[in-house]
Amino acid sequence: MRESLVLLAGQLVQMVLVVLIAPGITGVVRRVKARFMRRRGAPIIQPYLDLIKLARKESVIAENASWLFRGAPYAIFAFTWVAAALVPTFAAGLMFNWAADVVALVALLGAARALLALAGMDIGTSFGGIGASREMMIATLAEPAMLMVVLTLALTAGTTRLPEVASFLISAPFAVRASLALALFAFLIVALAENARIPVDNPATHLELTMVHEAMVLEYSGRHLAMIELAAQLKLVLYLSLIICLFAPFGKAAAEASPLIWALGATTLFLKLVAGAMMLGAWEVSIAKMRVFRVPEFLGGAFVFAFIAILLAFLTGEALQ
Repeated sequence: MRESLVLLAGQLVQMVLVVLIAPGITGVVRRVKARFMRRRGAPIIQPYLDLIKLARKESVIAENASWLFRGAPYAIFAFTWVAAALVPTFAAGLMFNWAADVVALVALLGAARALLALAGMDIGTSFGGIGASREMMIATLAEPAMLMVVLTLALTAGTTRLPEVASFLISAPFAVRASLALALFAFLIVALAENARIPVDNPATHLELTMVHEAMVLEYSGRHLAMIELAAQLKLVLYLSLIICLFAPFGKAAAEASPLIWALGATTLFLKLVAGAMMLGAWEVSIAKMRVFRVPEFLGGAFVFAFIAILLAFLTGEALQ
């Protein structure tokens, strides 16, 4: 009984942790980009202040908005929060880690994406339709590549559950696995596309010819916009946590470890997330956004990398070792 309560407490800590840290990670990305551009930039806590300001404002809703437009922000946030909370972060084997299956996470994120696209089209504006169509185009290319990466990991570790994959990689002898390296490249491309980052999309622009995610949320304001912005920040933390869990799981504490070990695992996770945010900021200032019709070629590269990774897993004998 006591062990179950400890695992439940750890799971609740993880749920709160991902929400608290998500705006800060976005603030780190923005600050790094500003420093590379030789600007002072906003403080790292600016996303927190923006969310508080939006939450205090009244939501302005169009007259022809349906219940879907009003309820979508809460459902999008809920789906994204559940997905982010299931990914093992500072400790593996917590209360609900049994449900941390990569296929289930893809389904949750797909449901959130579909709701956002439907909400973008609900008002009937041209911007919402453009953004929704582009989002679905990106999703049809990114999700197959994501599932191919999942299949590569399943062949290597023998499961698609994140705690078991992380435990396998930690306990396995050190070796250079070409299949996992290619899977990492494919996953990074998918992560950039799913989070609407450069070169697929620019989260800081509002040009109608280039924006994807921002086009779907132009009609939102107040607390509804705050929920969508927080969901987007949670999604970034989710993908960074997935990269850490699947490809750099060292430093993760065990579920039965002491609170001190948990704190050490949380510190290691925080440092990894900050490092990932800094690398993302440096990446985004080093390249330009590509045109929309070039995005399929970019995501097609992710599919090719993932497919070759599966072939190498079989040819080199890495599968099911």
